[in-house]
Amino acid sequence: MKGLELAQKYYEAYGREMIERVDPSLFARVSVGLCGEGSQCFDFDDEISRDHDFAPGFCVWLSDEDFSRYGHALRRAYDSLPDRFCGFSKESIIAGNRLGVMTGGSFYRRFTGSPEGPQSNMDWLMTPEAHLASATNGRLFHNQNTAFSMTREKLLAFYPEDVRRKKIAARAAIMAQAGQYNLLRLIRREDKVAASLAFARFAEASISMAHLLNRRYTPFYKWGFYNMRTLPKLGGVIAPLLASLVRIPALIGEKPAPVVHEEAFQLTEEICAATAEELRAQALSYTPDSFLQGHISEIMEGIKDPQLRAMHPMTDCHN
Repeated sequence: MKGLELAQKYYEAYGREMIERVDPSLFARVSVGLCGEGSQCFDFDDEISRDHDFAPGFCVWLSDEDFSRYGHALRRAYDSLPDRFCGFSKESIIAGNRLGVMTGGSFYRRFTGSPEGPQSNMDWLMTPEAHLASATNGRLFHNQNTAFSMTREKLLAFYPEDVRRKKIAARAAIMAQAGQYNLLRLIRREDKVAASLAFARFAEASISMAHLLNRRYTPFYKWGFYNMRTLPKLGGVIAPLLASLVRIPALIGEKPAPVVHEEAFQLTEEICAATAEELRAQALSYTPDSFLQGHISEIMEGIKDPQLRAMHPMTDCHN
């Protein structure tokens, strides 16, 4: 059984009755579901991920006013629910604050720094993609908390276009620098460690780029590639190429450098050519070249916010 299914069954068995027992009117003002951190919230969980924080449970999101009035009683009621359900136990819970009764504002503050989510373009830019993915994932089983729902809808609408452009420019810069340029130079130097680091930066930027071009938030790094494979734009193209490219650093010293170089060149070029084609399809750039460095200025010129437009293209990437 997947975590989202387990959570919904547990809620259906005990949740509504628990809430109405505290106050029948409360059910018309709360939201309930499973969202946030943890592979089960993304529906990525499997038998391996059940070693921790896989347990029957759900989240109840209250307004500040209702939490002040009912929070203590509702938490006691939640804590008294059965520890075992459908063959699973709460004994595996490590991060207990991910489940249970909370305010909608505290949930969003945890991921974005604000109870209403990012308030400015700079807020959006500097909020990690994985945090936004966690704030908007999962499933709602009951949704009557208006403020919670409005913030969720705002975040699900994705980045403001100026911010999306700025992030895309940064990803293009890293893909060009780490993949199309430095990876190839490091192969010629036969430096396995540095080539591995260059590949990792290129792969991370490529995965994020695919998500941005699909208007989807990139989840926590270990799930980025897994999720990218499902994306309608670029996912099916880039995934097998990255899966081949990941073997390149190990070939350094095992095969002649020119052979490894040519293999890496072909793979990075295919990834970047497909990316460039999608940039043109979305009217983010009209540059015909596949070298992504050449697309950056055009992407940046389309940003209307003067503060974002004036920033270094690589801002928002780890250097």
